[in-house]
Amino acid sequence: MTRTFDLILRGGDVVNHDGRRIADVGIIDGKTSEIGDLSRASAGEVMDCTGLTVLPGVIDTQVHFREPGLEWKEDLLTGSLCAVLGGVTSVFEMPNTNPSTTTPDMLDDKLARARHRMHCDHAFYAGATSENAAELTVMERMPGCCGVKVFMGASTGSLLVADDEGVERVLNAITRRAAFHSEDEYRLVERRELAVAGDWTSHPVVRDAEAALMSTKRLVRLARKTGKRIHVLHVSTAEEMEFLVDHRDYASVEATPQHLTLEGPGIYERIGSRAQMNPPLRDAHHRAGLWRGLQRGIVDVIGSDHAPHTLEEKAKPYPQSPSGMPGVQTLVPIMLDHVNAGRLTLERFVDLTSAGAQRIFGIAGKGRMAAGWDADFTIVDMKARREITDAWSASKSGWTPFDGQTVTGWPVATIVRGRIVMRDDEVIAGGTGEPVRFQEALARSAN
Repeated sequence: MTRTFDLILRGGDVVNHDGRRIADVGIIDGKTSEIGDLSRASAGEVMDCTGLTVLPGVIDTQVHFREPGLEWKEDLLTGSLCAVLGGVTSVFEMPNTNPSTTTPDMLDDKLARARHRMHCDHAFYAGATSENAAELTVMERMPGCCGVKVFMGASTGSLLVADDEGVERVLNAITRRAAFHSEDEYRLVERRELAVAGDWTSHPVVRDAEAALMSTKRLVRLARKTGKRIHVLHVSTAEEMEFLVDHRDYASVEATPQHLTLEGPGIYERIGSRAQMNPPLRDAHHRAGLWRGLQRGIVDVIGSDHAPHTLEEKAKPYPQSPSGMPGVQTLVPIMLDHVNAGRLTLERFVDLTSAGAQRIFGIAGKGRMAAGWDADFTIVDMKARREITDAWSASKSGWTPFDGQTVTGWPVATIVRGRIVMRDDEVIAGGTGEPVRFQEALARSAN
């Protein structure tokens, strides 16, 4: 009997958790159904993937889409447009909006704003403060919550939890893995006077490597004391990578394409404030240390830390210029270029951008190609050579730190739960994103 599928991805180079092979992928009701030879099967739609590479849908576990309150920089619609144009099928969005996502009502508001607007699937972090531990206990169990985010440095207002007592209070209140911006606020305050007006090369001096290492050491100590899991975001120093080797039982690790690709001080001299982010882009010693960490398996996930500001805001002289840069749209092409350059394998890329996120955050039904799992796919042309430009950026900010960089490897289609959302740089089925589900939240809701 001939089997009928909703969609067949025909003849692509399928790269999965179990290796790679030329195969067909059959999809029914938004789920992967079969992987293999489906030449005798029929389908409502067939996508010819000959010469293309079929990957599990890329998951970006750190984006700032700025809504509510900062929509002139970005919003959930435009941020998700960037995501799917860049081959990203799911995003985890950060809580430092206005108002911040610190209560169940605020989380519900974000989910409502995303409904029928976001092009990709999505989840939102609960923002930790020194006073909302009881709220976090509720929020981390809510559908669509990917976990708790804590700023130990580089934030303002109530989202800054700088002291050990505050961090310990947050960790004691929650059960899921918490994500941390790890820079020591006390050291940052002490070093502000080192900022040189108009000189972005002083940014990594003000926010030096020691500030990051001090904070990460404190964080690991508190994780061990409370017995809680932590996720260290955008690790930027070689010394943190070496330190974290001995603490993998509690700590998972994120790196960003920016820190792996852009290098100070030259990048500050070339693009000025566009290179300014927190923690800073650092010199060759630290970039090499991040690559050693990635190649040794210390890095669990790649996140973009998409954090756009307008060019008008970026035009302010340092240190008045804001930190942050767009990144969700360039994550896939930048990292595929590294694959083509031999710095990591395509299988390792899959682990860093889909399987790793599933492992670390306990995502239900995403993160690999398997029967019964969501049919999320990032389809790429590994031979395509393209130039990244400001004009290609779909962000409201209208720019990218990689403007003018030519890369090899490009996303040509984004499929979310069996629906082709983007194909050949065009969104063809938008506004259909749904909340990401998590195993721990599902287990609690069933009790």
